Amino acid sequence: MNQKTWPALAAIFIVIIGLFGCAGSRAKAPAEAPGAPPASPTAPAAVQAETTAALSAPDLSPLAPETQAQAPLTKAEEMLLEDDTDWSLQPDEEIYTVADPLEKYNRGIFYINDKLYFWVLKPVAQGYSFILRPPARSGIKNFFYNVAAPVRIVNNILQGKGRAAEAEWARFLYNTTVGVLGFGNPADKHPELNPAEEDMGQTLAGYGLGDGFYLVWPLLGPSTLRDTAGMVGDRFLNPVGFVERWQDSLALSATKEVNNLSFRIGDYESLKKAALDPYESFRNAYIQLRQSKIRQ
Repeated sequence: MNQKTWPALAAIFIVIIGLFGCAGSRAKAPAEAPGAPPASPTAPAAVQAETTAALSAPDLSPLAPETQAQAPLTKAEEMLLEDDTDWSLQPDEEIYTVADPLEKYNRGIFYINDKLYFWVLKPVAQGYSFILRPPARSGIKNFFYNVAAPVRIVNNILQGKGRAAEAEWARFLYNTTVGVLGFGNPADKHPELNPAEEDMGQTLAGYGLGDGFYLVWPLLGPSTLRDTAGMVGDRFLNPVGFVERWQDSLALSATKEVNNLSFRIGDYESLKKAALDPYESFRNAYIQLRQSKIRQ
């Protein structure tokens, strides 16, 4: 080699040594403490130090539970926490009962009604709901409910519920006009225009008349002697009962019942399936429902 190549080789050798030295300094990271998290290549050193200190610090959460962030309680959990009732000291709940001296007859009618439901009423309601879509059926339901307003208004007056009677009257006018003869139900958006429903059976109960005894009527279903008398009274207050031909009046009433049933297909089956004795279950459910309405 000539003398001019020695300086060039020496310069190349020095550059190679420098490169290896820099690579070695990058590979030698400072030793991490046991249990510390791996250092993030993008996080500042101060942040990594705080993270390491937080993870290595002892957990003092049992000593200061107020500093822990807790998930919000559900409504049911709040009610359970607020309920300080000692159920062990509560007496057994009294269940209202009504005499059933005609049980054998009532069971026979219940059996007939059960077969009529599965063989006649349910297929008719299913075909009816197939032909008429829910909006049309809802309109028909609203119309019959609006027409029966005199029943609720008169019974509210007889029970001394003046404000409820006024609300029913206002609801009737509102739905008849804005709701187009009651097919619409704009009053449903106003809670003050939706008082509890009242009928003659509840009115008679308010005047102290007892249930009498339990009855099951063909097609009409469960009732009591008092509610049967009330049902007759409500019939005379319902404008549908004043249709001239009784056949037309009966047809309107049947349409109303089939239309209402079209919204509840499957409910009867579910209740019957869940009951050990369907007759007793439906009897008790009816009696308790009527009592809850009377106490309103």
